[in-house]
Amino acid sequence: MPENTNISNYMFYMAYLNRKLGGFFEKQAPYIKCKKGCAKCCQNGEYPFSKIEFDYLMVGFLQLPVEMQEKIMAKVKKIKEAKSETYECPFLFNNACSVYEFRGIICRSFGLMSINNEGGLSKIPFCAFEGLNYSNVIDPKTKIVSQEKFDKLGVKEEPLAYNVSYSFLTSDEIEKNFEIEFGEKKPLISWF
Repeated sequence: MPENTNISNYMFYMAYLNRKLGGFFEKQAPYIKCKKGCAKCCQNGEYPFSKIEFDYLMVGFLQLPVEMQEKIMAKVKKIKEAKSETYECPFLFNNACSVYEFRGIICRSFGLMSINNEGGLSKIPFCAFEGLNYSNVIDPKTKIVSQEKFDKLGVKEEPLAYNVSYSFLTSDEIEKNFEIEFGEKKPLISWF
């Protein structure tokens, strides 16, 4: 598949995914605390990225002013020198993503409860235990949704888990349906 067709198909998939995720976030609004400036999910992770995601991210990177590109590359160098498995995303500045429109799939889907593909159980975002997403319905001791907390909220929409795991959103089935080649997948910092 020619590279420009792959990017075009990927952009089509991103538009579809943004609509789908937007609907999920909207339905879960009573439980979602994400807002501009909240960047806990960007401060300590390894951020899986496929080749096509990284290529698309770099389209956004190349649109940034040279000074910002240099700051990002300085952060990349520092992260690589530290040789840590987890790190702050090199694109994060002042708790905001410098390439937001070009961010990866994991960045777009994080914050929702997801279905764990290996056991079918709900995976709760770590920020729930830091007073953020779903913290108003999660029992910190049992690490599951508390019926009592849900009832006290008086909210009609239930807290739900969606099939938004990274492995599902970059699966062979998605590749086939959207005619995308995700390519190799590895931590973001490994692409540099």
